[in-house]
Amino acid sequence: MTVNTSRRGFLKGAAAATAVLMVGARPDGAIAAASGESAMLNPFVKIGSDGSVTAIVKHFEKGQGPATGLTTLIAEEIGLRMDQIGYEFAPSNPALYNNLLFGQFQGTGGSTAMANSFQQYRTAGAAAREMLLNAAAQAWSVDASELTLDEGVIAGAGQSAPLGDLVAAAAELEAPAEPRLKDPSEFRLIGNTEVRRVDSAIKGNGTAQYAMDVHLPNQMVTMIKRPEQRGALVTGFDDSAAQGIKGYIMSQTLPNNAGVAVYAENTWAAMQSRDALEVEWDVSAAETRDSEQIKAEIMAALDAEPEYNVNKTDAAATLAALDGAAQVVEQSFYFPLLAHAPMEPLTCTIQATEDGGILLHDGCQFPTGPHLALSQIFELPMEKIQINTMFAGGSFGRRATPDADYQVEAALAFIVTDRTRPVKLVWSREDDLRSGYYRPAFGHKVRVGLDADGNIVGWDHRIAGQSIMKGTAFEDFSVHDGVDHSSVEGTSDSPYQIPGGFFGLTDTKKATSTLWWRSVGHTHTAYVMEVMMDMAARAAGQDPVEFRLRYLTGGADQDRMAGVLKLAAEKAGWGNAPAGRAQGIAVHKSFGSYVAEVAEISGNAEDGVKIERITCAVDCGLAVNPDVVKAQMEGGIGYGIGHVMRDQITLTSGAVDQFNFPDYEPLRIGDIAAIDVHIVPSAEAPTGVGEPGTPPAAPALANAIAAASDLRVGNLPMAENGVAFV
Repeated sequence: MTVNTSRRGFLKGAAAATAVLMVGARPDGAIAAASGESAMLNPFVKIGSDGSVTAIVKHFEKGQGPATGLTTLIAEEIGLRMDQIGYEFAPSNPALYNNLLFGQFQGTGGSTAMANSFQQYRTAGAAAREMLLNAAAQAWSVDASELTLDEGVIAGAGQSAPLGDLVAAAAELEAPAEPRLKDPSEFRLIGNTEVRRVDSAIKGNGTAQYAMDVHLPNQMVTMIKRPEQRGALVTGFDDSAAQGIKGYIMSQTLPNNAGVAVYAENTWAAMQSRDALEVEWDVSAAETRDSEQIKAEIMAALDAEPEYNVNKTDAAATLAALDGAAQVVEQSFYFPLLAHAPMEPLTCTIQATEDGGILLHDGCQFPTGPHLALSQIFELPMEKIQINTMFAGGSFGRRATPDADYQVEAALAFIVTDRTRPVKLVWSREDDLRSGYYRPAFGHKVRVGLDADGNIVGWDHRIAGQSIMKGTAFEDFSVHDGVDHSSVEGTSDSPYQIPGGFFGLTDTKKATSTLWWRSVGHTHTAYVMEVMMDMAARAAGQDPVEFRLRYLTGGADQDRMAGVLKLAAEKAGWGNAPAGRAQGIAVHKSFGSYVAEVAEISGNAEDGVKIERITCAVDCGLAVNPDVVKAQMEGGIGYGIGHVMRDQITLTSGAVDQFNFPDYEPLRIGDIAAIDVHIVPSAEAPTGVGEPGTPPAAPALANAIAAASDLRVGNLPMAENGVAFV
């Protein structure tokens, strides 16, 4: 989605000038130009008298590319090379830097960074360009139409000057009411396959600063002793064994009794001291179920009447269509809990400021949440809370919790000290896997009826699982008529034109703290939809690609999904796999983008499957940075396939069994021999790329395995349910 505010209504006014020009949106949504640091009104572009241009990036960078994408938009519209522009991460201020698709909330997620910023950042860049050109026109007594701004130099009418020379004069001018955005035919950077990421060099040489890199003078490191069973509370602790460990400082029960904070001079001492701590827990309200119990409850819910009729259709009519079908294809599915497991575990550092405020250093995905939480915890006004947003080593949704969990932990660990020393909270990998938030477990049960000609006449789809949004601050955003959209997205709203479709949902009791996981509900709904479409195609005796295309007619939505399906099939050589290999295909729409993938494998489920190649076609609208789009498709594919192959979080009496990568193994570089990505040329507004590569990956692999082995994997992960990998 893209918010298309008119430029005439979006642009206004300018303030008096000094040597710095800032252009951005005021709290009322209008563009403003200002001078001097104290006069900044949510600028997206800052230009110094030395000619330095800085893009202010409102979306945090966890590897998905907004630092590059948003900088590209500013550079394109002003008229710069990529090496002539820098970037800074915006401070926390939801009134100024809100995500236009989230409302009055500053945050990065749902693959919305480019979708909500495309018009906004281009307009800011274009406004800056026109102000500079107008300043030059006045200084040189010429018409601005005679001038150009290219590679940072204003030229025309026999004169030229670097843009820095015109900054002071430009800031005296009124911002244009409706700056001209460049026509796509003028683009040099947007869509350029040669434009590379702006953060690669510093990440490669180790100078990029992540939250884990923060080392403030006199800081303490804290690690939290948490219960094995979610929901248990501290009743007491003994730190006598920890007192003998070099570097140990003290231990304190957190004010909410959810754990004990152990403080030390360094991380290693904190780890050792925490291990030595003896804690007594009240487990009366804790989770005590095993994974098999949770699975049984979810699967039993699929056999009962659904709690919600998702698409408000006649269930009886669907059942009647199935009763009259020539054949019925059916399958049950179970998706276990999954961890996010980013490479950089959770961490943040909190300190007091000289003016009595609080400063949080964090790879902060949703600044508004922790900003509000810290304001309440420390009983300080919002302006006394600052957040220094840093790079993050991955997230996949984990750093964006509705309750700001780890930032609140850090605040509680800090508030019980005398606040004279900064406190750095560190989570270990074991903490991440055993005490984190998880993709909820889900079950599906689907029956598809076909007539004698192989046409779908009925689709009965039951879903049961644990709502992510209910009971959170995001409930109003996602839950309507009792249905949490994140539980069913990708099913009832699929572009497929399926006759006789009924979709029912039942919420089940949460097993642990649940959270969105890369592509949210699409992680399981795409698998079910695409495996069932494949099963129906084969039952009808039809080619899986041609069968899908029959249900992708009727509008632009269907045309775009059909387009990527055809392109992926063509590029993969669908139906012409080399001897000894099998292919499977899947296509799905998520976050406004359309992605089709073909998995080509060798071997079989019993003797061992090797993934030889994944061919991907993506339609994400205008690809601002094709290199970033390609990387996100590759990463999303790997993330989806790696987890479906062998990963799950299991519970024994409520405690997580997995502890580290040896038993929660991420994708390895050798797991997929090759990935080919093909981007559909498009003039449509940009849509998401951070997540859409993930949903089709697993079902494409599942369908390839079925083609090679006649095995339909309904229960995941595959390695635990009949599939060997080599």
